[in-house]
Amino acid sequence: MSDGGTMPRPRWPAWILTIVSLGVMIVIAALGFRPSRRMGSATADGVPHSVGYATRTMGTYVRVTLVTTDSAASAPLAQHVLQVFTRIDSLMSNWTTTSEVARLNREAGHGPTVVDPEVARVIAVSLDVWRGSEGAFDITVEPLMRAWGFLGGHPHVPSADSAAAAFHRVGGRKVHFDSTTRTLRFDDDQVRIDLGGIAKGYAVQAAAETLVAHGVHDALVDLSGNMFALGAPPGVDHWRIGIRDPRDRIPYFARVPLTGQGISTSGKYEQFVAANGKTYGHIMDPRTGRPAEGLISVTVISSSAFTCDAWDTPLFVLGVDEAKRVARRRDDIDVILVEPGAGDVDTVWVENRLVDRFELEPSARRFFVVRTF
Repeated sequence: MSDGGTMPRPRWPAWILTIVSLGVMIVIAALGFRPSRRMGSATADGVPHSVGYATRTMGTYVRVTLVTTDSAASAPLAQHVLQVFTRIDSLMSNWTTTSEVARLNREAGHGPTVVDPEVARVIAVSLDVWRGSEGAFDITVEPLMRAWGFLGGHPHVPSADSAAAAFHRVGGRKVHFDSTTRTLRFDDDQVRIDLGGIAKGYAVQAAAETLVAHGVHDALVDLSGNMFALGAPPGVDHWRIGIRDPRDRIPYFARVPLTGQGISTSGKYEQFVAANGKTYGHIMDPRTGRPAEGLISVTVISSSAFTCDAWDTPLFVLGVDEAKRVARRRDDIDVILVEPGAGDVDTVWVENRLVDRFELEPSARRFFVVRTF
């Protein structure tokens, strides 16, 4: 189930000006220029342009694109925003022993433990999604992620005994969070939580809110495909977002316009292990203890990047029919599902509210058929 930081972290500079983003789920396709005086002091020609600032964090890359007339003046703010991700990673990482999540995993099995406010917010939302998704999203999936090597190891198919032992430790009912006292308690000291399936979206939303607080109107925050769009790039009235082909036959198969919204995608291609002629994705079904099957990509659009990331994984786990049912009853998310088809043609299910915004790429027409729900 987890979508989170499941890659080792080499040492990188604190932040860099440019980056080639490899393997991101969603790519940016913004074209043209338009006059703007929304940010920064004017340069000699006063022409607004997009400037990207990036670093490695949360097991992947983050890129903050600011529309400005003064690149030098925008740099301190960009660095401040990138530090938002460093702070949240230090709280929610499962890769270190010093994070708040690591502390909770050590202590909450022994009694009620006070939780950092930001982590408490993410845990509270996670448990709401667990209930709303009928168990398809479960932060106690951490033992399964480790058993399969997607967290803290090399991806592999575990033995039946190892998988069964890990699955026995999974279950949202084993976690008790008291929002009044802001305390967390596990049923026993074998329970472990992993916020990787939701922390990226929280971080992107926090970064976007930081930009707004500093008066920024036009920007794009992209944490490996978990994105939030403010305003628009020069020359157009929206950011143009491409959704990656889950089979990597083409770079991206569709585009949607985005402004004032977040977007995220879960896909089977992100991490996987191949064994015995079968490919197992890293998104676990916490109800069965096995990698989820049935869909190969889920994209969620919402007014909150936090909400996007909270729901893309459980919808993936639920499968096409149940995902459509859940999406229909929620007015806070709009959904695009990709169902594998026979041969080389897959079905894209586009929620009705997105039909006017969804655009299938011409090069994708031989690989996808579009249906609505």
